[in-house]
Amino acid sequence: MDELTEKALAYHRQSPPGKIGVVATKPCRTGEDLSLAYTPGVAKPCLEIKKQPEAVWDYTMRGNFVAVVSDGTAVLGLGNIGPEAGLPVMEGKSVLFKHFADIDAVGICLGKVFNEQGRTDPARIIETVERLEPTFGGINLEDIGAPACFEVEQTLKQRMRIPVFHDDQHGTAIISLAAILNALEIVGKKIEDCRFVVNGAGAAGISCSEFYISAGARRENFLMCDSRGVIHTGRTDLNEQKRRFAVDTPARTLADAMRGADIFLGFSAPGCVTGEMVKTMAPGAILFAMANPVPEIFPDEALAAGAAVVGTGRSDFPNQINNVLGFPGIFRGALDVRATDINEAMKLAAAHALSDLAREAVPENVRRQLAEAYPADAAAGMFSGPAGLRPDCVIPKPFDIRVVPRVARQVAEAAMRTGVARIRIDDLDAYERAVAERIRRAGKA
Repeated sequence: MDELTEKALAYHRQSPPGKIGVVATKPCRTGEDLSLAYTPGVAKPCLEIKKQPEAVWDYTMRGNFVAVVSDGTAVLGLGNIGPEAGLPVMEGKSVLFKHFADIDAVGICLGKVFNEQGRTDPARIIETVERLEPTFGGINLEDIGAPACFEVEQTLKQRMRIPVFHDDQHGTAIISLAAILNALEIVGKKIEDCRFVVNGAGAAGISCSEFYISAGARRENFLMCDSRGVIHTGRTDLNEQKRRFAVDTPARTLADAMRGADIFLGFSAPGCVTGEMVKTMAPGAILFAMANPVPEIFPDEALAAGAAVVGTGRSDFPNQINNVLGFPGIFRGALDVRATDINEAMKLAAAHALSDLAREAVPENVRRQLAEAYPADAAAGMFSGPAGLRPDCVIPKPFDIRVVPRVARQVAEAAMRTGVARIRIDDLDAYERAVAERIRRAGKA
């Protein structure tokens, strides 16, 4: 057993097992406290909610409560491991919700949602999750395999009046778009002119591509590859989502596709891209190799082959595409305006918030905090100097304390602008400061 395995198992096994628990937010130390928390006092908010259902947001935890729902069929780096084995991941996601955004979250891993062939039956997940609506303020779908995940999310978004967000699809899309926008500024290109190669046609690859198109990229400029090679019009084995990216092209392999490409996005397998393939890309090539833990190509090899900007999903390399930059602030903003949806405008607002933040100078208090979290990067001068982009820092760091308040602000504003907010925030500057203070206080609790 290696050292990491020993430490990780001990971390999760120590009493109490797991990573989350329930903490009461009101005192229960006296007889009067008990009479207020439960009988007879609890009847009063119950009756208020019965008279006015919207009062549930005022008298319960619902407005700050998210369900992290999975069937364990597409756990990052582990695959189809089942709901029980996926539970530590959902607990971990709940920890991140609390730590980064002071949102209470609980993992819900669903069993008995599979058909006779052992595949996910979307209808069973949809029926189960839909019944949770009275308890939660939002639903974070996680690690549900394609193509079932597309139907699950789309149907639940139509049926439920709380935000439903599949982070594997949209989280990666939001973070990577922010990085792409800044990388394009560095290399002097426009997104509508760029040729994209996307390796991996699962939930992340397809959703990211659709999101880039909504931000200005052209569908005809995409070559997408799956395990059988380039997705082209001559193939007869494509599902509905893949067919949207089928093109008439002589390219058949990933190496064929990468010739002359401006941007490579990897959601696939370790080591599938070589330096020779990078050399065939257009000048100023951008590569985000997001396979974990081993990327499609390591940054040093890609840079040596001529790439201008390189990112991965790992924290030990520059330009980490990490979903924790997105979902805490996205849900914080959505919950705070009591949004009924997380729509395209809100997702684009989150991407632009991250993109803009990476261009700003780092204040001294933030620099000190980042230096503690990333000592090697601080020693290399990453957080010092004037504002501006640099090839090794096109996206903020996850422990940048400005991230969640800024994302929450932009998401809340977009929700209000597009009519999905049920309450209004008039002073967004004050709101951003309040979110920062809330997270600071929660971190000291």
